[in-house]
Amino acid sequence: MAEDVRIRMMEESDLEDVLLVEHESFQKPWSKNAFLNELHINKFAHYLVVECDGRVIGYCGLWVIIDEAHITNIAILSHYRRQGYGQRLLKEALQLARNKGAERLSLEVRVSNLGAQAMYQNFGFQTGGIRKNYYTDNQEDALVMWVMLR
Repeated sequence: MAEDVRIRMMEESDLEDVLLVEHESFQKPWSKNAFLNELHINKFAHYLVVECDGRVIGYCGLWVIIDEAHITNIAILSHYRRQGYGQRLLKEALQLARNKGAERLSLEVRVSNLGAQAMYQNFGFQTGGIRKNYYTDNQEDALVMWVMLR
């Protein structure tokens, strides 16, 4: 892992880099307008970026509604995966959720994404159920995972 790593709140000026991560990571990527809505309109949304040597290499979106949090998406550029950046970003997202008053947090993950599932399990996430045909690109099921924050 690079020495100069920083995790901070996403800013509108980060969107070009975030969109690169988004398009590389997801078959049905979010649009710039979707991210603008999250940053400026959705009062429940909080977004983090991870910078490596001054470049945004990943991000995580989080909604906090009363005492429940939900990760909308988390992604790292492929070149930087499996180097601990995703773990650091997830750790920060969990702390942000706690700081915003959340007592539990959920997310969906593809049933085929065993690497991500293992990372989530290392943070105490447990399986809560299956969302059938959740992903619209290929109708893959999603595993719903939960973790208690308090």
